[in-house]
Amino acid sequence: MILETLIIVVYTIALLLILLYALAQLNLLFNYLSARKAKDSSEIFDLSNPDEVPFVTIQLPVYNEMYVMERLLDNIALMDYPKDKLEIQVLDDSTDETVITTAQHIEQLKKTGLDIQHIRRVDRSGFKAGALKEGLKIAKGEYIAIFDADFLPKPNWLKQTIPYFKDEEIGVVQTRWGHINRNYSILTKIQAFALDAHFTLEQVGRNSKGHFINFNGTAGVWRKACILDAGNWEGDTLTEDLDLSYRAQLKNWKFKYLEDVETPAELPVVISAARSQQFRWNKGGAENFRKMMWRVLTSKNISPKTKLHGLLHLLNSTMFLNVFLVAILSIPMLYIKNEYAHLRFYFYFMSFFVMSTIIFFVCYWMMYREIYGAGFKNFFSYVFLFFTFFSIAMGFSLHNSIAVIEGHIGKRSEFIRTPKFNISSLKDSWKGNKYLRKKVSMNVIFEGALMLYFGFGLYLAFAVGDQGGDFGLFPFHLMLFVGFGYVFFQSLTSKV
Repeated sequence: MILETLIIVVYTIALLLILLYALAQLNLLFNYLSARKAKDSSEIFDLSNPDEVPFVTIQLPVYNEMYVMERLLDNIALMDYPKDKLEIQVLDDSTDETVITTAQHIEQLKKTGLDIQHIRRVDRSGFKAGALKEGLKIAKGEYIAIFDADFLPKPNWLKQTIPYFKDEEIGVVQTRWGHINRNYSILTKIQAFALDAHFTLEQVGRNSKGHFINFNGTAGVWRKACILDAGNWEGDTLTEDLDLSYRAQLKNWKFKYLEDVETPAELPVVISAARSQQFRWNKGGAENFRKMMWRVLTSKNISPKTKLHGLLHLLNSTMFLNVFLVAILSIPMLYIKNEYAHLRFYFYFMSFFVMSTIIFFVCYWMMYREIYGAGFKNFFSYVFLFFTFFSIAMGFSLHNSIAVIEGHIGKRSEFIRTPKFNISSLKDSWKGNKYLRKKVSMNVIFEGALMLYFGFGLYLAFAVGDQGGDFGLFPFHLMLFVGFGYVFFQSLTSKV
């Protein structure tokens, strides 16, 4: 009975943590809806007045971006901002032939009168954080705009963001990511779905009530003084953006999130690229929880509610570990339920936790409706996308749980960049991309085994129970079977 008790305790704790996270999301939904009704009364710069136009530095941290480098530079060159108040730093850590082609392209852009520099480092210490810190040493701008290689800001982007810095307490202005290849595949659709939830529900919901949000690593602007005051970029976590964001807000800098300013970008189209991105984000989140937890808890500058939301924000990635534990233990729980009749009340009580799924369903629907509108057609599209997203997200739970565990125990690893493809339509092909890994990892084998494990769970629905079957967990096991199956077969075909 000791093993059974341990399973029940771990299973219950994981479900409680998921419910707590769901309730926090519901609170963010209420914040989001109230924020949508509020009018923005921010004081802003008048950029039509030359005396109010501040100097801006655009930083482009890049590393081996063969497929998108030309597109990036040509797009940034179109930025509509006074040339005498703008410089562009190409922070190029590349080790392949793009070093030469990028240098040539920059020389051509210089001839147009653009102040653009090609900055190279002897080594990649600190990875992206190190490159940003190196560029900051010589940056002329009072404000630092940052774009990753796959982002395509519109020409008026700086004019939409810089004015908000007239409020001297604002350290960061962050914009919402758009997705130029949202409809390329199921994989891009569910990534867009998840990111839309973050950039509407979470960023607005937190920012509107003064809770901590994060600079998202790109498509935002920093006040240079804020970066320096917060301690500058540090490369000791895989999410240097989250790290600096919390250090800045702990020093009372305000962040401004602009939901209405969209910055288009490209989503990973191959599951191996999505894997590397997910691993970095989730491990970095756990690393930042270790780094920031006590600073948040002991801060005298923030309210208890902001502390709670901050801790849950830092624990976002740990939800994958809770989901994975619930999934793995759900099949032993079927046997326990069948063998121990006196625990029947416990299982009736546990059915209450379906509320977590209902809360997520409602929260994400409100987000989806804001973007695409209401109506039966959109609702049915949403239902399909929601359950597809949940299935595939659960299929990633082993991979992401490993990342989270490594982050919590302090295991260090390299910053693995997400390969870019320059793909926006079905006519474009990712095959032949030189940056993709060519071998199948052991994780994929385990994901295939988990697909079979949850297939066995589907079989048990018919085989156990006093009445000839127990279908309470059947939908859950079906989503897990589909999710792990999708991740397994996609990983095999894309050669992770």
